[in-house]
Amino acid sequence: MTSFPEHRAQSGVLMDRLVGLAGTPDDCATIETDLIVVAQVAATRIPAADSASVTGRGRDGYETVAASSDLAVVADKAQYGDDAGPCLQALTTGRPVATPLISATTAWPGLRETARQVGIRASLSIPLFTGSGRTVASLNLYSRRPGALTALSTAICEAYDPQTAHGWDHDGLDDGEREMTAGVIGALALRAMIQQAIRLLAADAPADPGSAYPRLRTRAAETGASLTDAAAQVIEEHQDR
Repeated sequence: MTSFPEHRAQSGVLMDRLVGLAGTPDDCATIETDLIVVAQVAATRIPAADSASVTGRGRDGYETVAASSDLAVVADKAQYGDDAGPCLQALTTGRPVATPLISATTAWPGLRETARQVGIRASLSIPLFTGSGRTVASLNLYSRRPGALTALSTAICEAYDPQTAHGWDHDGLDDGEREMTAGVIGALALRAMIQQAIRLLAADAPADPGSAYPRLRTRAAETGASLTDAAAQVIEEHQDR
């Protein structure tokens, strides 16, 4: 696990990393570094979060890839021990999980008790995904103040369900929260575009639809294009048919 000293993060880095991760091939060696940077920048750009971490899958199970403080590590481990909690739910379902008042939850008794002991009141876990669309980690934000993450949680959850969204309060977010929301929206849009290309390639080879993403990845590597550009090329070619 990587921990890091606090420092002021440059505006725009969080959004760039979230969108960049969504367009990164699954086998890219820089993914772990990207996850560490996301946790680092989120911890400094989101004032409502007293601690941040990233949960991933290791050889021996779930692990905390990076954390801004021991507070997040303790909260993460409580969930690993129970094999249940918001960070694991976000990782396994690919959907954000908001817990505005942890003391009121009955779903995760281990986290509830640990949170009571260390003073965590609220959390938000956000899935992080790479080029194939697979969720590889969850970004976990923890706050000592109940409801402190509510505005951000609403914005992130509505980004995943824009058709049913009532509209999040843009003015109710600070600069860092707006940047994170924009990053999540951008990452979801990029994933949708890459998935469209994967579906088109799968339709070209109905006998082996599972080869669609590897073929897109190979195409990008052989042409020296990014995965995003390769996906755009596939879509353009099919539109011209």
